[in-house]
Amino acid sequence: MLEIVGKTNIDFMGRRKIALGISGVLGLLGLIAVIQIAFGSANLGIDFAGGTAVQLKFDKALPIESARTVLAKHGLGDAELQEFTEDNKLLIRVKTETTIEEAISDKIIQVFRDEFKNHSFEIDSTTSIGPTIGQKLQKDALIAIVLSLIGIITYIAARFEFRFGVAAAVATFHDVLAVLGIFYVMNVEITLLVVTALLTLAGYSITDTVIVFDRIRENLRQRRRQSIETIINDGINQVLSRTLVTTLTVVLVLLPLTLFGGEVLHDFSLALLLGVMIGTYSSIFVASPLLLIWPGAEGKLLSRGR
Repeated sequence: MLEIVGKTNIDFMGRRKIALGISGVLGLLGLIAVIQIAFGSANLGIDFAGGTAVQLKFDKALPIESARTVLAKHGLGDAELQEFTEDNKLLIRVKTETTIEEAISDKIIQVFRDEFKNHSFEIDSTTSIGPTIGQKLQKDALIAIVLSLIGIITYIAARFEFRFGVAAAVATFHDVLAVLGIFYVMNVEITLLVVTALLTLAGYSITDTVIVFDRIRENLRQRRRQSIETIINDGINQVLSRTLVTTLTVVLVLLPLTLFGGEVLHDFSLALLLGVMIGTYSSIFVASPLLLIWPGAEGKLLSRGR
């Protein structure tokens, strides 16, 4: 494989306190985000907050700014617009808080008929999600994330041992919380697509962690007389080039999607982009240090290595 860096001898475990401090801040941001999401105070999409989505297909291009101005004029200034220029389509999403007594989808359609008489259009789709369904989707999304973490612990515990499973699960949970926290600070809308990205991220993160753990376990078998800290450091250094190459390869795909993929893919690819970089960091500075600070790690891990 291509080597970005040659043989290294970096003392990763010597920097674990600084790294765990950074992780603590990211984790705290994530917990705040989870609490805000649970209370509906975060920037939730209509998937979770409830609302209406109407997609219209025009016979010719309609400037999105003109559509936004007209909607604001009719009391729909909070509507979110998404443009599909290739097909002359426009997606209008309105959250529950901005709705009025009449059917919001009917009002949106009527506004465009009245204000853009020179732009004929057809209705591609209309979707309405009530607050109750939105709350259920929030609950289901949380359950999906928790079940994925349980699956990770079970898999790693079966392949390695329980302490490895817990370390991997904590690192994965850290990655999910970190991305959620950053999105909350950036006021990015939390949608089902973002949740999908988080679950995808969990899979990537665990794969990267397993690579590091595999090398640590191999070193445990071959170097029983060395300290556990040295063994973990050597394991990380030995797979560092592979880890960086893998991360760079994924980033080279996700970065153009984030910058030029349009509004549809932006939040999804941004979540993955942040998650991949944080996941690489957590494999080294979260999962591995947890093996070191686990009570009785020195004796138990070396015994396991035999």
